[in-house]
Amino acid sequence: MMLSTDLLLAFSVFALVTSITPGPNNTMLLASGMVFGFRRTFPHLLGVTGGFFLMVLGIGLGLGALFARVPDLYEWLRYLGAAYLIYLAWRVAQSSPTARHDLVEGAGRPIGFLNAAAFQWVNPKAWSMAVAAVSTYTPQQGYLVNVFIISALFAVINLPCVSLWAGCGSLIGRLLNDSRRQRQFNRVMALLLLASLYPMLA
Repeated sequence: MMLSTDLLLAFSVFALVTSITPGPNNTMLLASGMVFGFRRTFPHLLGVTGGFFLMVLGIGLGLGALFARVPDLYEWLRYLGAAYLIYLAWRVAQSSPTARHDLVEGAGRPIGFLNAAAFQWVNPKAWSMAVAAVSTYTPQQGYLVNVFIISALFAVINLPCVSLWAGCGSLIGRLLNDSRRQRQFNRVMALLLLASLYPMLA
């Protein structure tokens, strides 16, 4: 049994709302777009979408059952993700505006595809989105096909949403043309990253 039109529409709304609202991925993409521009941030945003696609597919194909059997594993991933976000927030807040090396890996590089994809697996918001997508919107009849459809549709909707955040960051970067404004922006981004932890850990 394929997904009905009504279920596809409901899922599309869910995917749009969860993809475009603030969270760790979108906050990091906004900051990266400001610092490095949209073109250099493009591998980062592709990694977010690609990694999330694999996460939804993986949960649908059996990882969800693993976490149901070993709930402590999910808790450890949640705290690992929180620790990584705190580290990222510190890096953003401490970064030098003139050097423009926020969210870097090595000497002044933005986060790449593989690291952005890997981050999804310790991102509590991504886990919540993926589990909800599979458990709520995937019919049992024709399950494997429907899991792939849900995963692919989520990726199709997610990509323009995260691209919008990176694009807005790039536009902001053109406006923040002095070090004082860049430093203030970095601190706001760091606070937003920390704030994104509350609904995930509460």
